[in-house]
Amino acid sequence: MKFIFFHLMPYQDLPADFGTRYDSVWVTPPNDELCDPRKVATYYNQYLDQLELADRVGFDGLGVNEHHQNAYGMMSSPNLMASALARRTSSSTAICVMGNTLVLYQPALRVAEEFAMLDCLSEGRLIAGFPVGTSMDVNHCYGITPGETRPRYAEAHDLITRAWTQPGPFPYNGRFNKLRYVNPWPKPIQKPMPPVWLGGNGSLETYEMALKNDYVYSWTSFFGFQTGKKFMLDFWDTQEQMGLEYNPYQGGYCQIVLVADTDEEARRRYEPHVKYFFENLQHTPLHFRSTPGYRTRRSAEFAIKSGTMAAVANQANTARDWDSMVENGLIIAGSPDTVADRIRTASSDLRIGNFLAILHIGNMPDELTRENITLFGEKVIPKVRGLWDGHGYEHKWWPSGVEPRPTAGASS
Repeated sequence: MKFIFFHLMPYQDLPADFGTRYDSVWVTPPNDELCDPRKVATYYNQYLDQLELADRVGFDGLGVNEHHQNAYGMMSSPNLMASALARRTSSSTAICVMGNTLVLYQPALRVAEEFAMLDCLSEGRLIAGFPVGTSMDVNHCYGITPGETRPRYAEAHDLITRAWTQPGPFPYNGRFNKLRYVNPWPKPIQKPMPPVWLGGNGSLETYEMALKNDYVYSWTSFFGFQTGKKFMLDFWDTQEQMGLEYNPYQGGYCQIVLVADTDEEARRRYEPHVKYFFENLQHTPLHFRSTPGYRTRRSAEFAIKSGTMAAVANQANTARDWDSMVENGLIIAGSPDTVADRIRTASSDLRIGNFLAILHIGNMPDELTRENITLFGEKVIPKVRGLWDGHGYEHKWWPSGVEPRPTAGASS
């Protein structure tokens, strides 16, 4: 198993009545009224320190992502965070940018250039994430016409991969990107290009794109592994229908994880921060989440027929008390043994080899986050790491520049 600490970098000081006073945590929360840049400065540095700690306690990768105009995740430029991590983390840890929202870059050549810089800066440790992006980011914050989302995404993907693999200079004459010269300096260290991971939430086109291009598909949602099982099994079914060979390392998923010395202690320490997350940071109206035209007709029909829409609706309407969230897999919480057993079961059921652990949630303070990271790294990962050992699977989607982590007691 590969374990990635996936950080959201949220704003921690929304008012207690945020959910009743404001329409949305995304797109429209008034910035001058709610966001203190000096507090954000403190948070950014704490969050980077937390990611660096994860490197020291044995995580395989560090994950950042891109979102805009919201308190849920304040990384409008994940590449800035990744560049800081590339300089201050060990050669044994991958830098996972999940990712750059391709349709927001005009021209998309900018993604090829910045990812190539990160791959060089990290000496070949980059995982390049190519998400379609949320409707909030793409259609509302950046004003992309919903019906153009997928065509822009496909063209951006074509331009970026050609920029990395085709000798330059060459012209590119697309519908949205028109360039006389495509000639990025430098290209990535990893050849033919860095491993590409896609994040998704049930779109059939994303399943197929991952499989046709030999990319990793990760289910990136906060509805927990019970709901995620439906999505990941649909992905593996699509793979089988395409006649392709199964490998658990081609799949991954995100999961909120909260570790303490005992199950009871986990509830006492983390419950207020989980409540802040679901009551405030998930407070986004449906008309922002899925703008008409954002999802293609084909994927909408697939979601209805396959039952994925029903699965999400059921989870969205489930109770948000602690016991219910633990039972339905919305969160994995408890002692190291409890958490390890739950992750082992979830990863086996979802058939995945990449676990993206969300270890900072809501308004969790720095000290508690550090304890969560340390307990997970030192007492959970060793119990689950060998889940797929002995099955003969090779992780073909891991950065080639990542070096084996020194064993305990090895000289520095």
